[in-house]
Amino acid sequence: MFDLSLVAARDALAAKKFSARELTTAYLGAIEKLNPDINAYITTLPEAALAQADAADISLAKGEAGPLCGIPLAIKDLFCTKGVRTTAGSKILSPFIPPYESTVTANLLRDGAIFLGKANMDEFAMGSSNMTSAYGCVTNPWTRRGDNRPLVPGGSSGGSAAAVAARMALGATATDTGGSIRQPAAFCGIVGIKPTYGRCSRWGVVAFASSLDQAGPVARTVEDAAVLLGSMAGFDPKDSTSADIAVPDFAAACKRGVKGLRIGVPREYRLDGMPPEIDALWRQGLDWLREAGAEIVDVSLPHTKYGLATYYIVAPAEASSNLARYDGVRFGARTPGRDLTELYENTRADGFGAEVQRRILIGTYVLSAGYYDAYYLRAQKVRALMLRDFTEAFETVDALLTPATPSAAFGQGEKMDDPITMYLNDIFTVPVNMAGLPAMSVPAGLDAQGLPLGLQIIGRPFDEETVFAVGAAIERAAGFSTLPNLRAGA
Repeated sequence: MFDLSLVAARDALAAKKFSARELTTAYLGAIEKLNPDINAYITTLPEAALAQADAADISLAKGEAGPLCGIPLAIKDLFCTKGVRTTAGSKILSPFIPPYESTVTANLLRDGAIFLGKANMDEFAMGSSNMTSAYGCVTNPWTRRGDNRPLVPGGSSGGSAAAVAARMALGATATDTGGSIRQPAAFCGIVGIKPTYGRCSRWGVVAFASSLDQAGPVARTVEDAAVLLGSMAGFDPKDSTSADIAVPDFAAACKRGVKGLRIGVPREYRLDGMPPEIDALWRQGLDWLREAGAEIVDVSLPHTKYGLATYYIVAPAEASSNLARYDGVRFGARTPGRDLTELYENTRADGFGAEVQRRILIGTYVLSAGYYDAYYLRAQKVRALMLRDFTEAFETVDALLTPATPSAAFGQGEKMDDPITMYLNDIFTVPVNMAGLPAMSVPAGLDAQGLPLGLQIIGRPFDEETVFAVGAAIERAAGFSTLPNLRAGA
Protein backbone atom coordinates (compact mmCIF):
# COMPACT_ATOMS: atom_id res chain seq x y z
CA MET A 1 0.00 0.00 0.00
CA PHE A 2 2.84 2.43 0.85
CA ASP A 3 4.48 1.79 -2.54
CA LEU A 4 1.50 3.25 -4.42
CA SER A 5 1.58 6.75 -5.82
CA LEU A 6 -1.37 9.04 -5.18
CA VAL A 7 -2.79 8.32 -8.64
CA ALA A 8 -2.29 4.56 -8.21
CA ALA A 9 -3.96 4.64 -4.78
CA ARG A 10 -6.89 6.59 -6.22
CA ASP A 11 -7.30 3.97 -8.95
CA ALA A 12 -7.10 1.15 -6.38
CA LEU A 13 -9.80 2.81 -4.28
CA ALA A 14 -12.03 3.09 -7.34
CA ALA A 15 -11.41 -0.60 -8.12
CA LYS A 16 -12.36 -1.56 -4.51
CA LYS A 17 -8.94 -3.17 -3.89
CA PHE A 18 -9.05 -1.61 -0.43
CA SER A 19 -11.20 0.95 1.35
CA ALA A 20 -10.43 4.54 2.25
CA ARG A 21 -10.59 3.51 5.91
CA GLU A 22 -7.97 0.80 5.35
CA LEU A 23 -5.73 3.21 3.49
CA THR A 24 -6.11 5.91 6.12
CA THR A 25 -5.56 3.45 8.95
CA ALA A 26 -2.30 2.34 7.33
CA TYR A 27 -1.03 5.92 7.08
CA LEU A 28 -2.08 6.73 10.64
CA GLY A 29 -0.09 3.66 11.70
CA ALA A 30 2.93 4.97 9.79
CA ILE A 31 2.63 8.31 11.57
CA GLU A 32 2.41 6.61 14.96
CA LYS A 33 5.52 4.57 14.12
CA LEU A 34 7.70 7.23 12.53
CA ASN A 35 6.64 10.65 13.79
CA PRO A 36 8.48 10.34 17.13
CA ASP A 37 11.72 10.18 15.12
CA ILE A 38 10.91 12.41 12.13
CA ASN A 39 8.63 14.98 13.85
CA ALA A 40 6.91 15.76 10.54
CA TYR A 41 3.57 16.50 12.21
CA ILE A 42 2.80 19.07 14.90
CA THR A 43 -0.83 17.97 15.24
CA THR A 44 -2.32 14.62 14.17
CA LEU A 45 -6.01 14.02 13.51
CA PRO A 46 -6.69 10.26 13.76
CA GLU A 47 -10.36 10.47 14.72
CA ALA A 48 -11.24 13.16 12.19
CA ALA A 49 -9.26 11.36 9.46
CA LEU A 50 -11.12 8.08 10.02
CA ALA A 51 -14.46 9.90 9.97
CA GLN A 52 -13.47 11.51 6.64
CA ALA A 53 -12.40 8.07 5.38
CA ASP A 54 -15.79 6.58 6.22
CA ALA A 55 -17.48 9.43 4.36
CA ALA A 56 -15.16 8.80 1.41
CA ASP A 57 -16.11 5.12 1.34
CA ILE A 58 -19.78 6.07 1.15
CA SER A 59 -19.06 8.45 -1.75
CA LEU A 60 -17.01 5.77 -3.53
CA ALA A 61 -19.83 3.23 -3.11
CA LYS A 62 -22.34 5.69 -4.58
CA GLY A 63 -20.07 6.52 -7.51
CA GLU A 64 -19.87 10.14 -6.37
CA ALA A 65 -16.13 10.27 -5.67
CA GLY A 66 -14.24 13.51 -6.20
CA PRO A 67 -10.75 13.56 -7.75
CA LEU A 68 -9.10 13.10 -4.33
CA CYS A 69 -11.73 10.97 -2.64
CA GLY A 70 -10.14 8.85 0.09
CA ILE A 71 -6.59 10.20 -0.38
CA PRO A 72 -4.74 10.88 2.93
CA LEU A 73 -2.79 14.16 2.93
CA ALA A 74 -0.64 16.22 5.27
CA ILE A 75 -1.51 19.92 5.60
CA LYS A 76 1.28 22.40 6.26
CA ASP A 77 0.54 24.16 9.53
CA LEU A 78 0.38 27.50 7.73
CA PHE A 79 -3.09 26.75 6.29
CA CYS A 80 -5.98 27.65 8.57
CA THR A 81 -8.15 24.61 9.24
CA LYS A 82 -11.55 25.17 10.85
CA GLY A 83 -11.63 23.84 14.39
CA VAL A 84 -8.06 22.51 14.19
CA ARG A 85 -5.08 24.26 15.82
CA THR A 86 -2.96 26.22 13.36
CA THR A 87 0.42 27.35 14.72
CA ALA A 88 2.57 28.43 11.73
CA GLY A 89 5.35 26.66 13.64
CA SER A 90 5.35 29.47 16.22
CA LYS A 91 4.86 29.62 19.97
CA ILE A 92 2.87 32.83 19.55
CA LEU A 93 0.08 30.94 17.73
CA SER A 94 0.16 27.83 19.93
CA PRO A 95 -3.44 28.32 21.20
CA PHE A 96 -4.94 29.51 17.87
CA ILE A 97 -7.89 27.48 16.55
CA PRO A 98 -9.27 29.10 13.37
CA PRO A 99 -13.05 29.46 13.01
CA TYR A 100 -12.69 29.21 9.21
CA GLU A 101 -11.08 27.05 6.51
CA SER A 102 -8.47 28.32 4.05
CA THR A 103 -9.59 28.28 0.44
CA VAL A 104 -6.92 25.77 -0.59
CA THR A 105 -7.82 23.26 2.12
CA ALA A 106 -11.54 23.83 1.48
CA ASN A 107 -10.92 22.92 -2.17
CA LEU A 108 -9.16 19.71 -1.12
CA LEU A 109 -11.99 18.78 1.24
CA ARG A 110 -14.50 19.50 -1.53
CA ASP A 111 -12.68 16.93 -3.69
CA GLY A 112 -12.74 14.28 -0.97
CA ALA A 113 -9.24 14.48 0.52
CA ILE A 114 -8.54 13.18 4.03
CA PHE A 115 -6.45 15.30 6.41
CA LEU A 116 -4.04 13.25 8.52
CA GLY A 117 -2.68 16.22 10.45
CA LYS A 118 -0.83 19.52 10.37
CA ALA A 119 2.76 19.33 9.12
CA ASN A 120 5.70 20.88 10.94
CA MET A 121 7.48 23.87 9.40
CA ASP A 122 9.99 26.64 9.98
CA GLU A 123 8.42 29.33 12.16
CA PHE A 124 6.22 31.57 9.99
CA ALA A 125 7.86 29.88 6.96
CA MET A 126 11.16 31.62 7.71
CA GLY A 127 13.98 29.16 7.13
CA SER A 128 15.64 26.64 4.83
CA SER A 129 16.16 23.82 7.31
CA ASN A 130 13.02 23.29 9.42
CA MET A 131 15.23 23.96 12.45
CA THR A 132 13.39 27.17 13.47
CA SER A 133 10.07 25.52 14.40
CA ALA A 134 8.92 26.12 17.98
CA TYR A 135 7.77 22.48 17.99
CA GLY A 136 11.15 20.88 17.36
CA CYS A 137 13.13 20.28 14.20
CA VAL A 138 12.05 17.86 11.48
CA THR A 139 14.48 15.06 10.57
CA ASN A 140 14.98 14.12 6.93
CA PRO A 141 14.07 10.44 6.37
CA TRP A 142 17.23 10.16 4.24
CA THR A 143 20.69 9.63 5.72
CA ARG A 144 24.14 9.67 4.16
CA ARG A 145 25.57 6.35 3.10
CA GLY A 146 27.26 4.81 6.15
CA ASP A 147 26.42 7.80 8.35
CA ASN A 148 23.28 7.94 10.48
CA ARG A 149 23.70 11.51 11.71
CA PRO A 150 20.36 13.35 11.22
CA LEU A 151 19.94 15.64 8.22
CA VAL A 152 17.61 18.59 7.68
CA PRO A 153 14.66 18.09 5.29
CA GLY A 154 14.90 21.63 3.96
CA GLY A 155 12.45 24.39 4.70
CA SER A 156 10.15 25.90 5.33
CA SER A 157 7.88 23.05 4.14
CA GLY A 158 10.17 20.41 5.65
CA GLY A 159 7.41 18.63 7.56
CA SER A 160 5.31 18.29 4.40
CA ALA A 161 8.27 16.98 2.36
CA ALA A 162 9.46 14.59 5.07
CA ALA A 163 5.94 13.20 5.56
CA VAL A 164 5.59 12.40 1.85
CA ALA A 165 9.13 10.99 1.51
CA ALA A 166 8.74 8.78 4.61
CA ARG A 167 5.38 7.41 3.41
CA MET A 168 3.47 9.19 6.18
CA ALA A 169 1.14 10.84 3.62
CA LEU A 170 0.34 10.39 -0.07
CA GLY A 171 0.82 14.10 -0.70
CA ALA A 172 0.91 17.40 1.17
CA THR A 173 0.20 21.09 0.89
CA ALA A 174 3.16 23.45 1.11
CA THR A 175 3.98 27.11 0.52
CA ASP A 176 6.85 28.78 -1.28
CA THR A 177 8.11 32.31 -0.54
CA GLY A 178 11.72 31.93 -1.68
CA GLY A 179 12.03 28.21 -2.41
CA SER A 180 10.15 26.62 0.47
CA ILE A 181 8.45 24.01 -1.74
CA ARG A 182 11.25 23.23 -4.19
CA GLN A 183 14.21 23.10 -1.77
CA PRO A 184 12.68 20.60 0.71
CA ALA A 185 11.32 18.56 -2.22
CA ALA A 186 14.87 18.33 -3.61
CA PHE A 187 16.35 17.47 -0.19
CA CYS A 188 13.76 14.71 0.37
CA GLY A 189 13.78 13.16 -3.11
CA ILE A 190 10.20 14.08 -4.08
CA VAL A 191 8.40 16.45 -6.48
CA GLY A 192 7.33 19.96 -5.52
CA ILE A 193 5.82 22.74 -7.62
CA LYS A 194 5.44 26.42 -6.84
CA PRO A 195 2.69 27.59 -9.21
CA THR A 196 2.41 31.06 -10.70
CA TYR A 197 1.68 33.77 -8.14
CA GLY A 198 -2.12 34.05 -8.06
CA ARG A 199 -2.83 30.48 -9.26
CA CYS A 200 -3.74 29.32 -5.71
CA SER A 201 -5.64 31.49 -3.24
CA ARG A 202 -3.70 32.89 -0.28
CA TRP A 203 -6.90 33.40 1.73
CA GLY A 204 -6.60 31.62 5.06
CA VAL A 205 -2.84 31.06 4.69
CA VAL A 206 -0.81 32.71 7.45
CA ALA A 207 1.18 35.43 5.69
CA PHE A 208 4.96 35.80 5.60
CA ALA A 209 5.62 38.05 2.57
CA SER A 210 2.38 38.75 0.74
CA SER A 211 3.81 39.55 -2.69
CA LEU A 212 5.90 36.35 -2.70
CA ASP A 213 3.91 33.64 -0.84
CA GLN A 214 2.26 30.99 -3.00
CA ALA A 215 0.70 27.65 -2.09
CA GLY A 216 1.52 24.45 -3.97
CA PRO A 217 1.81 20.68 -3.49
CA VAL A 218 4.58 18.23 -2.74
CA ALA A 219 4.12 14.62 -3.89
CA ARG A 220 5.95 11.47 -4.96
CA THR A 221 5.50 11.88 -8.71
CA VAL A 222 4.97 14.67 -11.21
CA GLU A 223 1.49 13.33 -12.03
CA ASP A 224 0.59 13.22 -8.32
CA ALA A 225 1.59 16.88 -8.01
CA ALA A 226 -0.50 17.70 -11.07
CA VAL A 227 -3.60 16.10 -9.55
CA LEU A 228 -3.09 17.92 -6.25
CA LEU A 229 -2.52 21.30 -7.91
CA GLY A 230 -5.66 20.79 -9.99
CA SER A 231 -7.68 20.66 -6.77
CA MET A 232 -5.79 23.37 -4.89
CA ALA A 233 -5.89 25.99 -7.67
CA GLY A 234 -8.71 28.24 -8.77
CA PHE A 235 -10.00 31.80 -8.60
CA ASP A 236 -11.01 33.10 -5.18
CA PRO A 237 -12.83 36.45 -4.86
CA LYS A 238 -11.70 36.62 -1.20
CA ASP A 239 -8.07 37.01 -2.36
CA SER A 240 -7.41 40.23 -4.28
CA THR A 241 -4.27 38.68 -5.82
CA SER A 242 -6.07 35.55 -7.04
CA ALA A 243 -6.04 35.24 -10.84
CA ASP A 244 -9.40 34.73 -12.56
CA ILE A 245 -7.99 32.15 -14.96
CA ALA A 246 -9.35 28.69 -15.72
CA VAL A 247 -7.51 25.73 -14.18
CA PRO A 248 -6.26 23.46 -16.99
CA ASP A 249 -5.85 19.69 -16.87
CA PHE A 250 -2.35 19.55 -15.40
CA ALA A 251 -2.33 15.74 -15.31
CA ALA A 252 -2.95 15.55 -19.06
CA ALA A 253 0.03 17.87 -19.63
CA CYS A 254 2.32 15.27 -18.02
CA LYS A 255 1.84 13.06 -21.08
CA ARG A 256 2.63 15.74 -23.67
CA GLY A 257 6.34 15.12 -24.13
CA VAL A 258 8.89 17.81 -24.95
CA LYS A 259 9.51 17.29 -28.66
CA GLY A 260 9.92 20.68 -30.33
CA LEU A 261 10.26 22.62 -27.06
CA ARG A 262 13.10 25.08 -26.59
CA ILE A 263 14.72 24.74 -23.15
CA GLY A 264 16.80 27.63 -21.88
CA VAL A 265 19.99 27.35 -19.84
CA PRO A 266 20.66 30.55 -17.84
CA ARG A 267 24.39 31.11 -17.90
CA GLU A 268 24.27 33.10 -14.64
CA TYR A 269 23.21 29.97 -12.74
CA ARG A 270 26.67 28.46 -13.31
CA LEU A 271 28.15 29.64 -10.04
CA ASP A 272 31.81 29.72 -9.06
CA GLY A 273 32.49 26.81 -6.77
CA MET A 274 29.39 24.88 -7.78
CA PRO A 275 29.82 21.23 -6.69
CA PRO A 276 30.82 19.10 -9.71
CA GLU A 277 27.98 16.63 -9.07
CA ILE A 278 25.38 19.44 -9.26
CA ASP A 279 26.85 20.62 -12.56
CA ALA A 280 27.02 17.03 -13.86
CA LEU A 281 23.35 16.41 -12.99
CA TRP A 282 22.36 19.64 -14.72
CA ARG A 283 24.18 18.58 -17.88
CA GLN A 284 22.60 15.14 -17.65
CA GLY A 285 19.15 16.72 -17.42
CA LEU A 286 19.81 18.76 -20.54
CA ASP A 287 20.98 15.62 -22.35
CA TRP A 288 17.77 13.81 -21.36
CA LEU A 289 15.65 16.63 -22.75
CA ARG A 290 17.74 16.82 -25.93
CA GLU A 291 17.30 13.08 -26.46
CA ALA A 292 13.53 13.50 -25.95
CA GLY A 293 13.38 15.99 -28.80
CA ALA A 294 13.88 19.36 -27.12
CA GLU A 295 16.28 22.04 -28.31
CA ILE A 296 18.72 23.46 -25.73
CA VAL A 297 19.27 27.22 -25.91
CA ASP A 298 21.70 29.42 -23.96
CA VAL A 299 19.99 32.43 -22.33
CA SER A 300 21.00 35.26 -20.02
CA LEU A 301 19.32 36.50 -16.82
CA PRO A 302 21.77 39.29 -15.95
CA HIS A 303 20.05 40.46 -12.76
CA THR A 304 19.98 36.99 -11.19
CA LYS A 305 23.05 37.86 -9.11
CA TYR A 306 20.95 40.40 -7.20
CA GLY A 307 18.21 37.87 -6.42
CA LEU A 308 19.15 36.95 -2.86
CA ALA A 309 20.03 40.49 -1.79
CA THR A 310 16.78 41.82 -3.21
CA TYR A 311 14.74 39.02 -1.63
CA TYR A 312 16.22 39.63 1.82
CA ILE A 313 15.06 43.24 1.66
CA VAL A 314 11.56 42.69 0.21
CA ALA A 315 10.61 39.59 2.22
CA PRO A 316 11.61 40.88 5.70
CA ALA A 317 9.97 44.23 4.95
CA GLU A 318 6.66 42.53 4.19
CA ALA A 319 7.12 40.19 7.16
CA SER A 320 7.61 43.07 9.58
CA SER A 321 4.29 44.50 8.39
CA ASN A 322 2.40 41.19 8.40
CA LEU A 323 3.66 40.05 11.79
CA ALA A 324 2.71 43.31 13.50
CA ARG A 325 -0.74 41.78 14.05
CA TYR A 326 0.67 39.33 16.61
CA ASP A 327 0.50 41.50 19.70
CA GLY A 328 -1.20 39.32 22.32
CA VAL A 329 -4.42 41.34 22.20
CA ARG A 330 -6.73 39.77 19.61
CA PHE A 331 -5.64 36.14 19.30
CA GLY A 332 -2.73 33.83 20.02
CA ALA A 333 -0.48 33.66 23.05
CA ARG A 334 -0.22 36.56 25.51
CA THR A 335 2.50 37.44 28.02
CA PRO A 336 1.14 40.08 30.46
CA GLY A 337 2.87 43.36 31.25
CA ARG A 338 2.34 46.42 33.43
CA ASP A 339 0.87 48.39 30.53
CA LEU A 340 -0.05 47.90 26.88
CA THR A 341 3.44 48.62 25.56
CA GLU A 342 5.02 46.10 27.92
CA LEU A 343 2.35 43.52 27.00
CA TYR A 344 3.32 43.94 23.32
CA GLU A 345 7.02 43.67 24.10
CA ASN A 346 6.71 40.66 26.38
CA THR A 347 4.35 38.79 24.07
CA ARG A 348 6.51 39.26 21.00
CA ALA A 349 9.78 38.54 22.82
CA ASP A 350 8.40 35.29 24.22
CA GLY A 351 6.34 34.29 21.19
CA PHE A 352 8.78 34.82 18.29
CA GLY A 353 11.92 32.76 17.77
CA ALA A 354 15.35 34.19 16.94
CA GLU A 355 15.07 33.90 13.13
CA VAL A 356 11.65 35.58 13.06
CA GLN A 357 12.90 38.38 15.31
CA ARG A 358 15.95 38.81 13.07
CA ARG A 359 13.81 39.22 9.95
CA ILE A 360 11.35 41.57 11.64
CA LEU A 361 14.25 43.79 12.70
CA ILE A 362 15.74 43.79 9.19
CA GLY A 363 12.35 44.54 7.64
CA THR A 364 11.54 47.33 10.04
CA TYR A 365 14.94 48.88 9.39
CA VAL A 366 14.63 48.91 5.58
CA LEU A 367 11.15 50.45 5.83
CA SER A 368 12.18 53.13 8.32
CA ALA A 369 12.41 56.83 7.52
CA GLY A 370 15.62 57.64 5.69
CA TYR A 371 16.19 54.07 4.53
CA TYR A 372 13.00 53.26 2.59
CA ASP A 373 14.28 54.82 -0.65
CA ALA A 374 17.81 53.48 -0.23
CA TYR A 375 16.77 49.88 0.36
CA TYR A 376 13.12 48.91 -0.15
CA LEU A 377 12.32 51.14 -3.12
CA ARG A 378 15.60 50.23 -4.85
CA ALA A 379 14.94 46.53 -4.23
CA GLN A 380 11.56 46.82 -5.92
CA LYS A 381 13.20 48.42 -8.95
CA VAL A 382 15.71 45.57 -9.18
CA ARG A 383 12.83 43.11 -8.83
CA ALA A 384 11.21 44.68 -11.90
CA LEU A 385 14.47 44.21 -13.81
CA MET A 386 14.58 40.54 -12.81
CA LEU A 387 11.07 40.03 -14.17
CA ARG A 388 12.13 41.75 -17.40
CA ASP A 389 15.05 39.33 -17.72
CA PHE A 390 12.72 36.34 -17.51
CA THR A 391 10.20 37.94 -19.88
CA GLU A 392 12.88 38.49 -22.51
CA ALA A 393 14.22 34.95 -22.07
CA PHE A 394 10.76 33.47 -22.58
CA GLU A 395 10.50 35.24 -25.93
CA THR A 396 12.93 32.63 -27.28
CA VAL A 397 12.43 29.56 -25.02
CA ASP A 398 9.48 27.59 -23.58
CA ALA A 399 11.04 26.73 -20.21
CA LEU A 400 14.30 26.96 -18.28
CA LEU A 401 16.25 24.16 -16.61
CA THR A 402 18.51 24.80 -13.60
CA PRO A 403 19.65 22.99 -10.45
CA ALA A 404 17.13 23.12 -7.62
CA THR A 405 19.66 23.52 -4.80
CA PRO A 406 23.41 24.16 -4.52
CA SER A 407 23.90 20.96 -2.48
CA ALA A 408 22.16 17.89 -1.10
CA ALA A 409 20.63 17.92 2.39
CA PHE A 410 23.05 18.97 5.12
CA GLY A 411 23.29 17.86 8.73
CA GLN A 412 21.30 19.28 11.61
CA GLY A 413 23.59 21.81 13.23
CA GLU A 414 25.70 22.37 10.09
CA LYS A 415 25.62 25.94 8.71
CA MET A 416 23.26 26.97 11.53
CA ASP A 417 25.54 29.58 13.09
CA ASP A 418 25.81 31.60 9.87
CA PRO A 419 22.55 33.13 8.58
CA ILE A 420 24.15 34.17 5.29
CA THR A 421 25.27 30.60 4.54
CA MET A 422 21.75 29.42 5.35
CA TYR A 423 20.22 32.02 3.03
CA LEU A 424 22.45 30.80 0.16
CA ASN A 425 20.46 27.54 0.11
CA ASP A 426 17.80 29.45 -1.85
CA ILE A 427 20.11 30.94 -4.45
CA PHE A 428 18.54 29.00 -7.37
CA THR A 429 14.94 29.35 -6.22
CA VAL A 430 14.52 32.95 -5.05
CA PRO A 431 14.52 34.65 -8.51
CA VAL A 432 11.40 32.68 -9.46
CA ASN A 433 9.46 34.09 -6.51
CA MET A 434 10.64 37.61 -7.26
CA ALA A 435 9.19 37.25 -10.77
CA GLY A 436 6.05 35.32 -9.72
CA LEU A 437 6.76 32.42 -12.10
CA PRO A 438 5.90 28.71 -11.84
CA ALA A 439 8.74 26.31 -11.06
CA MET A 440 9.10 22.65 -10.12
CA SER A 441 11.77 20.51 -8.47
CA VAL A 442 12.05 16.93 -9.74
CA PRO A 443 14.36 14.30 -8.18
CA ALA A 444 16.90 13.32 -10.81
CA GLY A 445 19.85 11.59 -9.14
CA LEU A 446 21.94 10.94 -6.05
CA ASP A 447 25.11 12.59 -4.80
CA ALA A 448 28.25 10.67 -3.79
CA GLN A 449 26.81 10.11 -0.31
CA GLY A 450 23.57 8.62 -1.60
CA LEU A 451 21.39 11.70 -1.05
CA PRO A 452 18.82 12.95 -3.58
CA LEU A 453 19.44 15.89 -5.89
CA GLY A 454 16.79 17.80 -7.82
CA LEU A 455 16.50 19.70 -11.08
CA GLN A 456 14.36 22.83 -11.38
CA ILE A 457 12.06 23.61 -14.32
CA ILE A 458 10.94 27.26 -14.63
CA GLY A 459 8.00 28.24 -16.84
CA ARG A 460 6.15 31.24 -18.21
CA PRO A 461 3.44 32.83 -16.05
CA PHE A 462 0.39 30.53 -15.86
CA ASP A 463 2.07 27.95 -18.10
CA GLU A 464 2.34 25.23 -15.49
CA GLU A 465 1.34 22.76 -18.22
CA THR A 466 4.72 23.10 -19.92
CA VAL A 467 6.46 22.81 -16.54
CA PHE A 468 4.60 19.55 -15.91
CA ALA A 469 5.44 18.27 -19.40
CA VAL A 470 9.16 18.94 -18.94
CA GLY A 471 9.13 17.64 -15.37
CA ALA A 472 7.48 14.41 -16.44
CA ALA A 473 10.05 13.95 -19.24
CA ILE A 474 12.91 14.33 -16.74
CA GLU A 475 11.16 11.97 -14.33
CA ARG A 476 10.85 9.29 -17.03
CA ALA A 477 14.46 9.68 -18.12
CA ALA A 478 15.89 9.75 -14.59
CA GLY A 479 13.90 6.74 -13.41
CA PHE A 480 14.50 7.89 -9.83
CA SER A 481 13.31 5.06 -7.58
CA THR A 482 15.65 5.10 -4.57
CA LEU A 483 13.80 5.30 -1.25
CA PRO A 484 14.92 6.90 2.02
CA ASN A 485 16.16 4.73 4.87
CA LEU A 486 13.48 5.77 7.36
CA ARG A 487 10.03 5.15 5.92
CA ALA A 488 6.82 3.24 6.56
CA GLY A 489 7.12 -0.42 5.61
CA ALA A 490 10.93 -0.32 5.61
